[in-house]
Amino acid sequence: MNTPMTPVADYAVKPQALIYEHGWQSFSPSCAYRLHERPLRPTSERNRILNYRQSSAPGTDVFFGEGLLAVEDGDGVTHIVAGADPFTSAVRILARVCQARVVVSADGPVSTTSLALPLQDALAAWATRAALEAGLSNPRSAPTAWCSWYHYYGDVTPGDVIENAVAINSLELPVDVVQIDDGYSIAIGDWLTPSPEFRDIPGLIGRLKDSGHRAGIWIAPFLAAADSELALKHPEWLVRHYHGAPRHAGHNWNRDLFSVDLTHPDAAAWMRGVLATFRSWGIDYVKADFLAAGSIPGERYSGVDPVTAYRSGLALLRDELGPACHLLGCGAPVLPSVGLVDSLRVSADTSASVEPEDGDYSSPSQAAATLGGRGRQFMNGVFFVNDPDCLIVGDHVADRERWAAHVEATRGAVVVSDRLLTLDSWGLDTTRRLLTAAAQGLWASQSN
Repeated sequence: MNTPMTPVADYAVKPQALIYEHGWQSFSPSCAYRLHERPLRPTSERNRILNYRQSSAPGTDVFFGEGLLAVEDGDGVTHIVAGADPFTSAVRILARVCQARVVVSADGPVSTTSLALPLQDALAAWATRAALEAGLSNPRSAPTAWCSWYHYYGDVTPGDVIENAVAINSLELPVDVVQIDDGYSIAIGDWLTPSPEFRDIPGLIGRLKDSGHRAGIWIAPFLAAADSELALKHPEWLVRHYHGAPRHAGHNWNRDLFSVDLTHPDAAAWMRGVLATFRSWGIDYVKADFLAAGSIPGERYSGVDPVTAYRSGLALLRDELGPACHLLGCGAPVLPSVGLVDSLRVSADTSASVEPEDGDYSSPSQAAATLGGRGRQFMNGVFFVNDPDCLIVGDHVADRERWAAHVEATRGAVVVSDRLLTLDSWGLDTTRRLLTAAAQGLWASQSN
């Protein structure tokens, strides 16, 4: 954090007060703490770079909000401190407990709001006003979908996709979109070069559409693996350190990753070509993942700041995909995505396990996904449709009843991700019930 913090507010608090931290991106924890509690922080440098904000590294002795922080004072009033322009800026907000007061500082312009409401109600009121002031339209409802990820992961095959598309029909499940997740391309960044299993992606998309479903696909538009053809042939398209070397965007898939600079006109033209190809195949649902890579600090062709670069890159996706395409953002800077996506992941990934294996609440687990989903529930139906992550209810899923209840309580996007023919009676009944509620509009899009 290079920009100095300037005091912006000072609030008297009771011992039962709460402080709400808003995390930078989908995977970053967002929740409220008691004054004596230590806030959640990364357990490894790998997680910090991939799942939090690269340029922020607060300690556990302070509370820290990315663009938004709130203090419920314990006496009936909630104070909200947010970036003065919350969707196009990236203000860091720090709160320090000093005896019976909370002193708030920020590294940029903020607005402050005090409401005689409990924390979540006050955040909902703030979000509604912020959306109105930004001229946002009401989010479109999210289509129901099946996603290949949580049963097959990167080992998915066309046969797996077709099996589940057929099962959707035979089981009479109200699923609109069949979405192919990671595994169809040869490398991260080489989106139009298929993996050996996916020799005929256009043909597969055609079969999905012939079966009566819309077709969806996964992409990480700001990422390129170090060994991808994109990174090797076009190093000038990568975000760089100010001394010239490509900027590290994280480590995943057992590979180092770089960030693609979509402010470079040639990189932008390439991405438009990828998306136009998707559209020509008949795809009208795109899950854009690991979007935070587009907002890492570094030198870009246009010279703009990271948040401006991110929003321009996301706007490129929105424009090229067109208004009929449903755009789901994931691993995304949350507030800077507002107005550019239809639905947004609001938490870490879920998992068959309850707790994260590494103890980091940005890592895959039901506990981390539930924490973030609840902490951002006030955004649902206001900024976008909340995606709590996929409904997985196979009998291998620990505490599947509790996870299904969380997805249902979100009243947002319902995307199922089991191998459907293997579900037992409870899993199938639960899947059908939640899909039906979402498909028929049996719950309002907003639930705070």
